[in-house]
Amino acid sequence: MSTHHAIAIIGAGLGGLTLARILHVNGIEAAVYELDESPSARTQGGMLDIHEDSGQQALRAAGLYDDFLRIILPGAESMKIYDQHAVLRLSHDHEGGGRPEVHRRDLRDLLLGGLPDGVVRWGSRVVEISDDREVRLADGSTFTADLLVGADGAWSKVRPLVSDATPSYLGLSFAELNLLDPEARHPDSAELIGGGMMMALGDGRGFLAHREPDRLHVYAAVRMDAEWSAGEITKETLLAEFKDWDDRFLRLVHEADGELIPRAIHALPIGHRWNRIPGVTLLGDAAHVMSPFAGEGANLAMQDGAELAAALIAQPDDTEAALATYEAALFPRAEASAAESEQNLEISFAPDAPAGILNFFASMA
Repeated sequence: MSTHHAIAIIGAGLGGLTLARILHVNGIEAAVYELDESPSARTQGGMLDIHEDSGQQALRAAGLYDDFLRIILPGAESMKIYDQHAVLRLSHDHEGGGRPEVHRRDLRDLLLGGLPDGVVRWGSRVVEISDDREVRLADGSTFTADLLVGADGAWSKVRPLVSDATPSYLGLSFAELNLLDPEARHPDSAELIGGGMMMALGDGRGFLAHREPDRLHVYAAVRMDAEWSAGEITKETLLAEFKDWDDRFLRLVHEADGELIPRAIHALPIGHRWNRIPGVTLLGDAAHVMSPFAGEGANLAMQDGAELAAALIAQPDDTEAALATYEAALFPRAEASAAESEQNLEISFAPDAPAGILNFFASMA
């Protein structure tokens, strides 16, 4: 049995949910298909700083801005930058700096709570999409849509309908680790990281950490030609990469709770764009996955969702014109952020790090 939707969104991440919520508020219903079995099927990343000109604007359009203010974590905008010898090179407290921090899970829950039951079809794994926008799911059911929106992330199943591009590995791999109950169990590391974000950078290596309500969330980063696989990465192999680093950083690895999770960093080509294909578009990482070093991924996804919704609301009788309007603004916006993220990655892991990133913050001040 095949279902038909006017608008179908693949992926219930921040971008897809922003789009669905703003359409809903404006009386336009969309169906959201998500492969996760439930909202809590997997952990929802970590801390996000939500920018005034993008993510916050999207939340205003969604009618959720006041609720958003209630999930902000006070003090989380502070930042510390160290060199590999644990010398503190920069420390600032950004409170009120226009980029408040929230947990991704709380933000996603806020967006989900703004949608009627049944809008998100959980446990819907897309297996195949034909050129005429018929989508087949793993359970054998199919649906078609007048407008199919790929909000399904870096490895999007929708993207091949409009583009041959695929994300490529950027020569940087993260090991994700967690230190739980930090005040009681890891007080020294909690002090090292502080109340917000911490970066420790040296030649081709680094630690990027956030204080979260119940844990220290840490990424150990290494420039390497080939990605780590899950079996290869152990505390021993990771510590070997940081053997000439201060013990305070090595302790983050020694004391990590649970498994180390490999995260290879990938990006689409800077300036990725596609020709107008009727009835299909992309948003968020499906359109422009980039490294996290511009701090723009979630903000761009939400801005994409908001701007696509605005275009569809403004031109309800001409979807193609609405998509052309949306994409004309999307492409240059994404290109600028992708270029910035590449540049920041290079300076963060250059031989003289953290000099480049310190210069970057000095120029912003």
